[in-house]
Amino acid sequence: MSQPDRKWKFLVIADDTPEFKKVLRLAALRAGKVGGSMVMLHIIPPADFQHWVSVRELMEEEARQEAREMLNGFVHEVETLSGMTPEIVIRPGEPREVIAEYIQEDQDVHLLVLGAAVDGDPGPLIRIFREELLGVCHMPVMVVPGNMTDEEIDKFV
Repeated sequence: MSQPDRKWKFLVIADDTPEFKKVLRLAALRAGKVGGSMVMLHIIPPADFQHWVSVRELMEEEARQEAREMLNGFVHEVETLSGMTPEIVIRPGEPREVIAEYIQEDQDVHLLVLGAAVDGDPGPLIRIFREELLGVCHMPVMVVPGNMTDEEIDKFV
């Protein structure tokens, strides 16, 4: 049974891929239309450099700063499209683990929105979902084809 006081919350995995721009547009417009909200989860992969802890920590901090800068641009885009300010979450780790943990933590998330690449390979997020997250993700998942035009997205929402 639906709870009337709960608003739709869309979870998007924010990265710098071309297909993410389509996900961002669709999720922002749709969440804005239904009076929902959006959280952008950016995942920093584990650093390969393991020799010195201080060097690894510096690399992780640089990755966090780069992620913040990228996400700030996305926040501006979401605000322009929908008038809402999305929540930003930056976490280090393996994508499959970070996504599963976040979904378990944030019980307000109603929909996971993923982007599919268009070059014949659906991309790493779709593979992770299909192979590992399908069993732990108890919510609808929307896959946005990376070849959708802005006009097609606008018609959809």
